Amino acid sequence: MTLSEEAQDRLADVVELQPTKNSELQDRWEMESGSEVHQYLENELSDYYFRDDNSLIRATAEAADLVDVEPGIESDPEGDGVPSKIRVPELQARIVAVLAGPEERSESVVSVLHRLRDEYDVDPDAEDVRSGLQSLRRKGVVEVEYRTVPTFRLAVEREDLEVAVSD
Repeated sequence: MTLSEEAQDRLADVVELQPTKNSELQDRWEMESGSEVHQYLENELSDYYFRDDNSLIRATAEAADLVDVEPGIESDPEGDGVPSKIRVPELQARIVAVLAGPEERSESVVSVLHRLRDEYDVDPDAEDVRSGLQSLRRKGVVEVEYRTVPTFRLAVEREDLEVAVSD
């Protein structure tokens, strides 16, 4: 199956963002709906992606070989399945840098937002922070604890995780 340049670029996004959801790809591809993303995946990339047990979108091994992009997540083969390297957008990399560690008390979205403001002098939207935390959770590097509101902390020691910023 020969892919157009646009399809190759979008496949690279799938490889980089995996595991991902329609909504993340919708934002990246500037599409109107998750249904439009699903249609594109089925019509153009059906041989190169699959949905895992949690319905998250993942690239096939062939897809990763086809595009010249580092996978969004890598695990140490001798580790316990926790990622050792992730490629994420800058906001998510900053979240990893400020988020409570595995042994610390988990934090709310608002707490993380304030820490980002203090540390980086940025003012992201609270929904972007929430989305970033959920994306990191899907990658296995953040865990959620449900108290009055969902709270988050790293699932892995910060020094055991290499974080690269994607373009």
